[in-house]
Amino acid sequence: MASLLISLPAQAEETLSESEFAQCKQRLEERAINAGVSAPVARDVMARAEYLDRVIELDRRQPEFTTTFAEYLNRRVNADRIARGRELLREHRGLLNEVTEKTGVPAPYLVAFWGLETNYGSYFGKMQVPSSLATLACDPRRSEFFSQQLIAALRIIDEGAISADQMEGSWAGAMGHVQFMPTVFLRHAVDADGDGRRDLWNSLPDAMLSAGRFLESMGWDGEYRWGREVLLPNDFDYSLADGRRLPLDDWREMGVTDVWGHPVPDEPIDAAMVVPSGHEGPAFLVYNNFRVTMGWNRSEFYAIAVGHLADRVAGAGGLHTPPPEDQPALSRDQILQLQEALNQKGFSSGEPDGILGSNTRNAIRRYQSAQDMIADGFPSREVLESLAVKGISETDDESG
Repeated sequence: MASLLISLPAQAEETLSESEFAQCKQRLEERAINAGVSAPVARDVMARAEYLDRVIELDRRQPEFTTTFAEYLNRRVNADRIARGRELLREHRGLLNEVTEKTGVPAPYLVAFWGLETNYGSYFGKMQVPSSLATLACDPRRSEFFSQQLIAALRIIDEGAISADQMEGSWAGAMGHVQFMPTVFLRHAVDADGDGRRDLWNSLPDAMLSAGRFLESMGWDGEYRWGREVLLPNDFDYSLADGRRLPLDDWREMGVTDVWGHPVPDEPIDAAMVVPSGHEGPAFLVYNNFRVTMGWNRSEFYAIAVGHLADRVAGAGGLHTPPPEDQPALSRDQILQLQEALNQKGFSSGEPDGILGSNTRNAIRRYQSAQDMIADGFPSREVLESLAVKGISETDDESG
């Protein structure tokens, strides 16, 4: 989803009464009109916007178990999606090449974003976007963010891009082939087919050029790829896989090679090392375009999946080192246990929140170093058992 949504801790579910929602809609309607939305559109759309309990439920839902990298990647970069992506690359080669010429984003990447976001346009979401956004805007948890998205959606309707009835998308308001949030739509959507509308639902030219423009605006560099899978020497210092960016020459000097054993390219660029499954899984050197992809979706798993799918669509083979499929999928409670244990031992992971973020990984890395473990920042079974995190065996059994 092309957005800036951040995963936050779950909170107690609250619902609005009919009168409270009506009052909130009235305030939002007035705000939209003051922001330049025509009064007839604002009044008509807001009058028909409904409170959706399901949206609040989805917003509050936190997965009981985290997804392992193996599960994430295998679900999203599978044989069917690769084959369909190659077919669509051939079918729309002319259009995609035009987008590449205008934005610098190669065709396989455009196809990969399309595939990850809506499975090549096969599923846009079934929620009425104005109702979803009105529900979220009237909810206190992220009211201001979604108020801005709602006003942007009303502006999109007002400009004639799509009618309110046809504006369907995800529960959070992401829309069209490439799942733009409304504010992203307003800034980056374009009318590529010249029909006078920016239509990301029914016009593939509009959707593909809009995606390219968005990536271009974030700094996509058409001279380089997203990154590559690499092989690491036996004595590699995994503490370097902490997000730091070093010149490719530095990684070469450390003995990092491509998957065929050749030294990494001699190019004047910086790269970071990413080991999403820890030292037992694949390693990736990632370049600036990886960071651009994370501007679309703030997830390393997502960014790797986009890059790998693009490679596969372009004809490359699978990973040299597949991610282990037997790693534990941790529950939120287990991550909380892990964070609390790290904090108690003096390896600060910040305020425990049950989210395995960069602070927690850095704390794990420091703990591993102190325990003479491989400091890859990954919550391996060795780390979890050492810190007495409960329920690991049970979690493995449940996660398959």
